[in-house]
Amino acid sequence: MALVDLLKQIPLFESMLDSEREHLATLLRRLSLPRGEVLFRKGDQGSSFYIIVKGLIKIGVTSRVGDEVTLALLRSGDFFGEMALLDEQPRSADATAVEDTLLYVLERDDFFSFLFQNENAVRSILRALSLRLRRTDDLFAEISFLTVPARLAKRLHELAEPLQTQESERQEFRIRMSQRELAAMLGVTRESINKELKILRDKGVVRTGRNAIIIQDIERLKRRAH
Repeated sequence: MALVDLLKQIPLFESMLDSEREHLATLLRRLSLPRGEVLFRKGDQGSSFYIIVKGLIKIGVTSRVGDEVTLALLRSGDFFGEMALLDEQPRSADATAVEDTLLYVLERDDFFSFLFQNENAVRSILRALSLRLRRTDDLFAEISFLTVPARLAKRLHELAEPLQTQESERQEFRIRMSQRELAAMLGVTRESINKELKILRDKGVVRTGRNAIIIQDIERLKRRAH
């Protein structure tokens, strides 16, 4: 996919003019990360914005007692690091490559130079950031009001990736994540996740393997997410 087409699929840039995206594309550089490599740590000085071309990036934090909480798992087409471009504050979380990952990087100085020349781009970016704040509000509401089974079902549905199947077969979906990583994302214990997944297995909704969960009945899973 051409870089300009990739930018068009990113909410931060989708409302821009084609000429603006073409200009922005010239400012990006490629960065490859092997699986397990840390891109940045919480507290590091931030000056870069990232777009994922392929791979998987985990955004998380570690508590004072060593417990890890996964805030987000970001895939192809996702972006992160935009706040560091705007406020020049230290990173608020860690970013680690869960898989071999290819990124495009935009530096702060280039970004501001671009904004000064493109008023329409500023409005587009403000709309995208507003949507991200709304998603954060939704996350807090989810933690406050949904049970662990409902939260798990909701997150599995959001993370599900379709698997290739024969047309006559029921569509299955895959989540490439360990139970430990899933527990960290939901802020619960691994034992809680294991218990809930066993219930889903017994009902025929999912099956589990090493670092992967296969959803066999996506409709029943969706009904549990309430």
